[in-house]
Amino acid sequence: MSGTKKLVIVESPTKMKSIAGYLGEGYEVLSSVGHIRDLAEPKKLPAELKKGSLGKFAVDIEHDFEPYYVVSDTKKKTVAELKRALKDADELLLATDEDREGEAIAWHLLQVLKPKVPVKRMVFHEITKDAILAAKDNTRELNESLVDAQETRRILDRIYGYEISPVLWRKVGPSLSAGRVQSAATRLVVDRERERLAFVAASYWDLTAEVTPAGADSSFEARLVRLDGTRIATGRDYDDNGQLTAKVRPLDEQAATALAAALANASARISTLETKPYSRRPAAPFTTSTLQQEAARKLRFSARQTMSVAQSLYENGYITYMRTDSASLSKQATDAARAQARSLYGADSVPDKPRQYASKSKNAQEAHEAIRPSGDTFRTPQSLQGALHGNDFKLYDLIWKRTVASQMADAKGQTATVTVEAEVPGSDVAKIAELTASGTVITFRGFLAAYEEGTDEARDDREKNAKLPPMTEGQDVALADVEGKGHETSPPPRYTEASLTKRLEELGIGRPSTYAQILSTIVDRGYVTQRGTALVPNWIAFSVVRLLEEHFSSLVEYDFTAEMEEDLDRIAAGEAKRGDWLTEFYFGNDQHKGLRNVVDNLGEIDAREINSVRLDDEITLRIGKYGPYLEVLDADATPDAATGELPVRRVNIPDDLAPDELTVAKAHELADAPVIGDRELGVNPENGKSIVVKDGRFGPYVTELEPETDAADGAAPKKKSAKAPKPRTASLFKSMSPETVDLDTALQLLSLPRVVGADPESGEEITAQNGRFGPYLKKGTDSRSLQSEDQIFAIDLPGALEIFAQPKYGARRASSALKEFEADPESGKPIRVKDGRFGPYVTDGTTNVTIPKGEDPQDMTFERAVQMLADKRAKGPAKPRKKAPAKKTPAKKPAAKKATTAKKPAAKKTGTSAKAASSDE
Repeated sequence: MSGTKKLVIVESPTKMKSIAGYLGEGYEVLSSVGHIRDLAEPKKLPAELKKGSLGKFAVDIEHDFEPYYVVSDTKKKTVAELKRALKDADELLLATDEDREGEAIAWHLLQVLKPKVPVKRMVFHEITKDAILAAKDNTRELNESLVDAQETRRILDRIYGYEISPVLWRKVGPSLSAGRVQSAATRLVVDRERERLAFVAASYWDLTAEVTPAGADSSFEARLVRLDGTRIATGRDYDDNGQLTAKVRPLDEQAATALAAALANASARISTLETKPYSRRPAAPFTTSTLQQEAARKLRFSARQTMSVAQSLYENGYITYMRTDSASLSKQATDAARAQARSLYGADSVPDKPRQYASKSKNAQEAHEAIRPSGDTFRTPQSLQGALHGNDFKLYDLIWKRTVASQMADAKGQTATVTVEAEVPGSDVAKIAELTASGTVITFRGFLAAYEEGTDEARDDREKNAKLPPMTEGQDVALADVEGKGHETSPPPRYTEASLTKRLEELGIGRPSTYAQILSTIVDRGYVTQRGTALVPNWIAFSVVRLLEEHFSSLVEYDFTAEMEEDLDRIAAGEAKRGDWLTEFYFGNDQHKGLRNVVDNLGEIDAREINSVRLDDEITLRIGKYGPYLEVLDADATPDAATGELPVRRVNIPDDLAPDELTVAKAHELADAPVIGDRELGVNPENGKSIVVKDGRFGPYVTELEPETDAADGAAPKKKSAKAPKPRTASLFKSMSPETVDLDTALQLLSLPRVVGADPESGEEITAQNGRFGPYLKKGTDSRSLQSEDQIFAIDLPGALEIFAQPKYGARRASSALKEFEADPESGKPIRVKDGRFGPYVTDGTTNVTIPKGEDPQDMTFERAVQMLADKRAKGPAKPRKKAPAKKTPAKKPAAKKATTAKKPAAKKTGTSAKAASSDE
């Protein structure tokens, strides 16, 4: 029986609700909740496929790189619901996002649902009534070239990761990964830290003075720029080796001090006064990259946070699509921005002609507009104060301001530069000193009335914008507060999320939709740590990058990675074929060696060498399985009789020491510091064993040492029995120090768990002890957390009984929340921010969602918490982990796979593509 409705499938449940309201009767709108299929895990392939050309990657490398897809377990219910809805439909509209990602999701829906009704592709870049109704009436066919490009990207990332990551596991450490784009991003961060390590600071001096023109009521600060016509050296005149790069005159402390004293009584005058017109253009509307950069600078948002908030604004109809590298605006948007600027800031704030912007991205290719407020009339932030809150309001305000300002007039003004010439008679330093100051006066604010773009950290000192009084050339001036100041050149600043995004875009690496994921990946996988806004590489990243540079050099070359993006663009444009390109990449040709050939001919990789950095003849940095440490050669010790080698000792590196801070001098300081561990505290009177405090891999601890027994004359020393009991050990409390801990405290620690008493009702013993997640009480199988480690020894039986009398997850736990908010609008339960065993998280008592790294739990707002919980609910329950012993029977496994897998039919389309549910980028 034919249906009587049209089925519309979108990606997001939030978007689904908005669009359903606009389409009205006759349409059913459902959500795929993102991807429904992805490449199978090779280990989960049917047994008959594991040994063939498909088995290594779940991609058939011998047959045009055909992928093998499976419907994810979490999406089986979604697919079933979509199939049921499709039975009653007379038309299917695929309304996923208008980019490679969305196009691939639409293609997968077609492959799985196998519709027998007409299918149309419905696309839009904003969720407003007009845009949705227009999209309904202007559908198109599925763009299979876009699908091809996304499928190529997914297969490429699978092959790249599965070939190279095992090399990292064997030679660097377990659980590491390599990715086409994440490896290039990690290398950028490591390269910057290498520059900082190699940087040599240079010292230089300058001189400032307070200048007051004769007869004037105000003064201004001027800086020394020339002595006897020769320019004074500034920080920008030195290279990273501390050497001068220009013909300038460096000023040292002695000369600066002498000159300052001489100028205090010098006669001076205005030698030149130059005035130039000043003009400044507004910044282009936001692309994905520039939005992430500016939100980081002005709102302190992480890239992931920016995209999460932007997604919410888009799905609720406030802004246009937020994944784009186009800076252009439609005529509708341009007219709206100009009208709003004219209304709010006056007719003269808008230029005669609309401004046109071209993308600065090296490989801009998406077909969307820039990110802007939705609709043909922009809603002002003030008008949305009741509808938008917290981070949503902040980001909308930023987007609105940038869009309106982009169509406004240039800022105009005048820049005046004054040069003061002073005679320095009797000075050995110079005869004539020249000082300058500059000031800009804005006479017409133009776009600055709406918005001013932020800037990244700069290395060089910038000229101060002085406020200059009226003056004329030849006018006498008085110099006061003449002061010499010493400076040191600074190393290149570390990347922030904003500046790394900008650099990736400049190099043509990655795409707008991938930047946030790239940044999250390199942090989540332990290659980079965020300190404030700075991205600091961990030592493990140095080993990974070194191995890739030495054995997979072409794959981490920035130009090569960018060229791959260009090739993917050619596939998206239908100018290249997926299979041909992947064959060349993997198997190689006359010009390109091919990944397979590189991996098969790696030769022997010296893992110890890869994970070592020789600092000098005595100290080597080793990057071990459990972290970095220094290996120190004991030059004063006696060489080993058998090998003739000097003994070495390990020295731990403080966790908070950044790589660029580990200089040779610092390494020797650590090596020469008194050894904290192995301090003997005394003897346990109960068993006669020595008690020592040690500094271990997981922190300081105390332990008992078995008394040594001398072997009989001529007899070999006895070996320890494998069944011998291990010595008792106990970690020090956080409040304790290995330098001050005493024997009594150590014996207390070793005696844990401490028996507090017995429950008078049940007779069960109550103990106090320290665990992986902190101090706690235990009674049978029941446990309760303690507020501090000191309570382990201090709490008495009545206190313990009182704690056990409280509900385990009731009011007692509520007080442990870092922040509390009102009830969630969907669940009706209060929202709390808590600190759990895996880090801070947001919860309403039913749904828990981890707070992303880089976001401060104390900065969490009610609106952000509600959005995070809503996003988590939209994703559905997490896929349950299967216990290792639980295996499917051989008879059932193939049948289950037939029901949930689909291999793309080659006959239908050559090189059809798939969208990945997760990208290695």
